[in-house]
Amino acid sequence: MSKVSADTLKSLDSTQDLTIGTTGQTVTLPGNDLRVNTFKDKGGNTLWTSDGSGTLSSVNSGLKGSFILIQTQAISSAVANITFTTLDSTYDAYVFKFINIHPVTDVQPFGFQVNASGQTGFNETMTTTFFDADHTETDVGSLQYEAGDDQSQGTAYQRLCRGQGNLDDEAMSGELYLFSPSNTTHVKQFFSRTAEYMGSPRILDNYVAGYINITAAITEIDFKFESGNIDAGTIIMYGIL
Repeated sequence: MSKVSADTLKSLDSTQDLTIGTTGQTVTLPGNDLRVNTFKDKGGNTLWTSDGSGTLSSVNSGLKGSFILIQTQAISSAVANITFTTLDSTYDAYVFKFINIHPVTDVQPFGFQVNASGQTGFNETMTTTFFDADHTETDVGSLQYEAGDDQSQGTAYQRLCRGQGNLDDEAMSGELYLFSPSNTTHVKQFFSRTAEYMGSPRILDNYVAGYINITAAITEIDFKFESGNIDAGTIIMYGIL
């Protein structure tokens, strides 16, 4: 059974207090379920606030370096793309985790693009780099720069993997870090590392980095395969203070 220990529970206007936690006193939560939008410590300091849908704000600076879960999008049926629209100045960096991303169409690159504030179309200018290590099921390995997968002031979706297979047991997993998207002085830097089961078949360990060459704030990010739908998988968005 879960327990909550505290000296005092306060009402919103602090006019009605319930003192708990005295000797011999136990508070039992029905269903082990405590629901609050603002979480404070004993000293009344706000640790974080939720909007009731899982989006956090007012996160205490003492939690710096922590991964704060913002949103999870699980793909239960085929979709063309996955978009996150909650990029703002709350966090110093945002991290996107890709779990078993699986395409409908065989041998497809998976990538991302962004929108600056007030823009549409997911076509911001990037300069990027891409290299990978690969190893086939016939025991042939190599390490190389992939000139066809980078961009030089391009506006296409930046590839994070090169050619994900679509057999039932094939998928891509990894992560993307995007730094200071709300900064209006500097370009926006990112890096990614993914492991993909390429349709060859082989394992690819992909390393991608670059900068989005705009100083305007970035407010949206979109993920998709170059052709065909996303058939299954999960993308999880975190903020880092």
